[in-house]
Amino acid sequence: MPAGFLVSIPTNTDEHGGHYVRAAVLTQFGAPLTVREVPDPEVGGGEVVVEVLAACVAPYAAEVFSGERNYPLLPPVVPGVGGVGRVVHVGPDATRLRPGDLVWCDSTVRSRDDALTPDITLQGWSSRGEGGARLARYLHDGSFAELMRVPTENVFPLPAAAGDDPARWAALGVHVIPYGGLLAGGLAAGETLLVSGATGNLGSSAVAVALAMGAGRVVAPGRNQAALDLLADRFGPLVRPVPLTGDEAGDRAAMSAAADGPIDMVIDLL
Repeated sequence: MPAGFLVSIPTNTDEHGGHYVRAAVLTQFGAPLTVREVPDPEVGGGEVVVEVLAACVAPYAAEVFSGERNYPLLPPVVPGVGGVGRVVHVGPDATRLRPGDLVWCDSTVRSRDDALTPDITLQGWSSRGEGGARLARYLHDGSFAELMRVPTENVFPLPAAAGDDPARWAALGVHVIPYGGLLAGGLAAGETLLVSGATGNLGSSAVAVALAMGAGRVVAPGRNQAALDLLADRFGPLVRPVPLTGDEAGDRAAMSAAADGPIDMVIDLL
């Protein structure tokens, strides 16, 4: 499970009356994140400002910040992919959300002028194509800050109990990735799923999400025996771990034996 990034929420005022909050800022690729004060985000139509309580730190974040992954971030930028927080301000077109509501913020932002094939950006993280880059320039900063501005449709109310452990609920940002794939693949209750890369961050999440969706059996191949043992211990006999040896024919036979019947769907998260 990714680590949580927890913050406190004071707001500072400068001598001119401007309001500032603290944020972890990527000033340039290859440099450590710097904690500095940035202006309060201002809410507009179709937007919400959220007080960030916790956000996931991706396991490959260091590769993004170093520039190794060549992500299209434009420093200086506040990175971070979504998180859990409380609503501070809502735009004039919000009719249900209220200040103080506990919410999860989805970082996948879609353009609003093409419902079928929208441009997409991962707010504070990455983007795709020129349309996605335009979105990223407008919603530039992510969740490694005390306050974050997000589209209204990207905010989802959480139960009050989530406030007791917001870092755990921030892991929703991980689980929605395999959930999207399983949903698109049409995984149905009782079916057998094979998760390629089951011992990784997203793969182990796919195992958990598939079982929550009612999968009858999950075949979990991998080379990390400790992770396979953890999956089997946590989820019981519905998970069939398969230690991979590198022998293609033998591994294929072992996965087939673990499935004990047809495999209805394969999801590759390597």
